[in-house]
Amino acid sequence: MSDRAVRTLFSGNREGIGYKIAFTVTFVVFTAAFVLPFLWLVMGAMKPAVELAQVPPTILPRTWHPGNYTEAWHLMDLGKYFLNTVVVVAGAWAVQLLVDVPAAYALSKLRPVLGNGVLALMLVTLMLPPSTLLVPMYLTITDLPVLGVNLVNNPAAIWLPAAANAFNIYLLKRFFDQIPTELLDAARMDGAGAVTVLWRVVLPMARPILAVVSILSVVAAWKDFIWPLLVFSDPALQTLSVALQRFAPDTPINLLLAGLVLAALPMIAVFLAFQRHILAGLTAGSVKG
Repeated sequence: MSDRAVRTLFSGNREGIGYKIAFTVTFVVFTAAFVLPFLWLVMGAMKPAVELAQVPPTILPRTWHPGNYTEAWHLMDLGKYFLNTVVVVAGAWAVQLLVDVPAAYALSKLRPVLGNGVLALMLVTLMLPPSTLLVPMYLTITDLPVLGVNLVNNPAAIWLPAAANAFNIYLLKRFFDQIPTELLDAARMDGAGAVTVLWRVVLPMARPILAVVSILSVVAAWKDFIWPLLVFSDPALQTLSVALQRFAPDTPINLLLAGLVLAALPMIAVFLAFQRHILAGLTAGSVKG
């Protein structure tokens, strides 16, 4: 029996009508699931508060009020909270790279004693619900071991717990495993130490995965809510997600929606700008010699 005879409606034929229908339906469903809620948010932010409360709701605003975005920006002083969030995100990103990259390099290429056991313990932490770690983490930052300092209302309370990210270490290690050992041995024969090899050989080759880890770190820190809520008791130091929640009870719903849109735009821009880097980094499975 020929290969053509055993083909199904969808398999192996991307020009067939069945494949096109399945692809189109899947694309439309998933696009609607992700895009329509955001479009409703954008449109709702440009409606008057009275129109938002109408039943049934309107799809498009009867009267457009794009000035709601400007009013929300000034009413909630979002500029200050954007700056707070940028400081927290930039520090969390930098600290994660400083910790995760050397840790993954050591586990992959330096082969420390009990390295596999350490990696296994790191991966076990991914199975724990994040809520179970809140209390021990909070007790730790209120009385930092050895130093004995209180990091409440300090951005370092966000940066330090984010530093040892098991998922990022795993991604980096898997990429470093693909780098031929011969390249590193050649650098060592030329007199390069472990740090020099990491800096001059490994990191230039690891740009795709470094981009992925950076984007994941930035997005996670930007959208985090529970931990910043516990850490920043001073309203003036709060991040954008926490500040919007605090303003919610006393802010008109249309202005609150406008604030949510403004808070989401930076991460949407990051994704649109770097989506190719994300796919390239996640699919990088080999390094050419």
